[in-house]
Amino acid sequence: MSYGAEDRSKPLARVIMRAPGPAMAAADPKTWHYGAGFDPARAEIQHAALARIVADSGAQIHWLASNDDGLSDAVFVQDPSFVTRHGAVVLNMGKPLRRAEPDLHAAFYETIGVPVIGRLSGAATVESGDCFWLDTQTLAVGRGARTNQAGIEALGAILAPYGIAVQAYDLPWWTGPEACLHLMSLVSPLGPDIALIHAPLVPYALWLAMKDRGWDLLHAPEDEFMASNGLSLNVLALAPRDVVMVDGFARTRAVMEQAGCRVQTFAGDALCIACEGGPTCLTRPVLRA
Repeated sequence: MSYGAEDRSKPLARVIMRAPGPAMAAADPKTWHYGAGFDPARAEIQHAALARIVADSGAQIHWLASNDDGLSDAVFVQDPSFVTRHGAVVLNMGKPLRRAEPDLHAAFYETIGVPVIGRLSGAATVESGDCFWLDTQTLAVGRGARTNQAGIEALGAILAPYGIAVQAYDLPWWTGPEACLHLMSLVSPLGPDIALIHAPLVPYALWLAMKDRGWDLLHAPEDEFMASNGLSLNVLALAPRDVVMVDGFARTRAVMEQAGCRVQTFAGDALCIACEGGPTCLTRPVLRA
């Protein structure tokens, strides 16, 4: 099997990435809700540093073309789709500026040999940043500004024939719908049964479901979470307990290291902090094997 990314007990083997490129270089930060530290030239350098870490881990990177298409947020390839061992699910973006991105993913999967088993459309919205695998047969989905009830129901209908359950959890309002609060802004799995969380905003029912499944939940320092607008918590698992995060959050890093994790970092102020998307958002796992 050359695709399937739901089993976090396995290392990352295939991943999609897209460089910031001309779309981000031409982006109006006010339109895209980017912060004061946004710098397209430095964002390109920082993205390349993350790509080197991913490649050095042994994962094959499939590069989605970075065109002058006006889709600045398309660098955050996590969100428009996800991949199961049965094939890819192409989603429908809650952020209107990103509505064209699922078409890019659907076409790209054909070129890399991944079948598409379903696709959302119309008013049904789900962004994959709101999704993570509680186990290989259960997908947790956050209901909030980017993912609605119609999307959750449509996603459940796509996955049910494969024996995959969708479990929805309500997200808080926090700083409002214009900002990017995904479920994975609050929970970063570091392996199949360990996660870094921001406990004050995690839905209690999700916390309980994870504890019942035996997850080890590490509490991220609240001051670093707030200072980074949640990006201190955005951690990519290259393999179980082998992770990469944005530099500058030493206490969060220490929490993971004390739990036996190997932690690599890269500078992300101009890309991740400014644009509200960390290393998880910048990668779309295709295969863990």
